[in-house]
Amino acid sequence: MRILLGAILVIFGLNKFFNFIPAPELPENAADFINSLASTGYVLQVVGIVEILIGALLLLNKWVAFALIVLVPISVNILLFHLFLDIPGISGALLVTIFNGVLMYKLWPKYRPLFN
Repeated sequence: MRILLGAILVIFGLNKFFNFIPAPELPENAADFINSLASTGYVLQVVGIVEILIGALLLLNKWVAFALIVLVPISVNILLFHLFLDIPGISGALLVTIFNGVLMYKLWPKYRPLFN
């Protein structure tokens, strides 16, 4: 699960720079949102870099607990984007969010001191 999640993140992070996976047809509101992020000139690139770094950490089995914590806001935002703006495309978002949650649950002893 860790390796699959890492691969997904690296692939989709790299896609933000090289566009080797064609963008799906999005509903108008979703397309407007993505276009507004793209027009900033940095948001999608920063997200892509963070996804690549998190994916690499997961693939290399380094700082996994840290990488999963950093991934939480990204995976939640991906899920919320699809939930509110592109429900037909939610399957990948669910996969990433569930993998993130399951892996964090498996590493819960590492997070326990944060809640003491």
